[in-house]
Amino acid sequence: MQRPQDNTALAIVISIISLVLFDLMGLLIKHLSANYSAVELSAYRNLFGLIPSAIALWTTASWRANGRKLVLRQWRLAMWRGIAVTFAQLMFYLSLGLMAFATATTISYSTALFTTALAAFILGERVGLVRWSAVAIGFVGVIMITQPSTDAFDWTALMPVGAAALYAFSGVTARLVDADVPTPLFNLYSSAIAAIGAIVLAMTFGGFSPIASLQDLGLIVLMGTFGGCAVLCLVVSYRMTEPSNLAPFSYFGIPIAFALGWIFFAEAPVDDLFPGALLLVGGGLLIIYRERRLARAASRVSTEHAEQSKVISPS
Repeated sequence: MQRPQDNTALAIVISIISLVLFDLMGLLIKHLSANYSAVELSAYRNLFGLIPSAIALWTTASWRANGRKLVLRQWRLAMWRGIAVTFAQLMFYLSLGLMAFATATTISYSTALFTTALAAFILGERVGLVRWSAVAIGFVGVIMITQPSTDAFDWTALMPVGAAALYAFSGVTARLVDADVPTPLFNLYSSAIAAIGAIVLAMTFGGFSPIASLQDLGLIVLMGTFGGCAVLCLVVSYRMTEPSNLAPFSYFGIPIAFALGWIFFAEAPVDDLFPGALLLVGGGLLIIYRERRLARAASRVSTEHAEQSKVISPS
């Protein structure tokens, strides 16, 4: 049953806006990667990423009502999550500079498949035949896109796969956070650690390049702004409705990325993406469909138990 404060239609619109912003951020990363390394761009991105996390935390009513505490008991978990995000961004940003924009972006959408697999091993979730089959279908799609058995295979194709796995690890481990910890607080810790990690990597691999022009500075600021606003939109949309209502729309980012790559870089990697992209999306949607069915079943059981309790309870 829909909660009174839910606004699913608006949440879907805001989540799609976040996808557009993420793809615009990736577009700028690809453009800037000609003059700046992936670790530099990651550092800039994470520094800007602190802003939406701080805004989201400040607007969280439960955090403000509980005294605005900043101490996090599970700081080690946040640290590992931040490290995972650091290397995920490094691999994804590298792939954006070396591969067709739509191809790298599409492969990164295998996150849903890794999330299902990691949830079974890390969280001990029961993953049935349908979801394992969906994971298998999706991975076949990834293999078809990366083409590891052909002469055209390039090891750079594994970078967005590795990024997807690490992003999935970040998402799965977030479920281990104590229930009373506001999500924005945990994200703020992780974002700060990711920023520090990216800066350390940048300094280790030659430091920061001088910003060549005011135009580049503006694009770097715009890149961070797009990424920061995308995160903020995503947080807002997930607060407005159930995540399962938004999940099917996450794949809208693939055609958006294809269109942007075609418009700005004259890339149209149709042969590389199809039919593998269809299998990847199909596997992800099958997982989403299965999880929504399980959620509905659990909700019905809970409702039935509540009604039975009312019947047998003394008046």
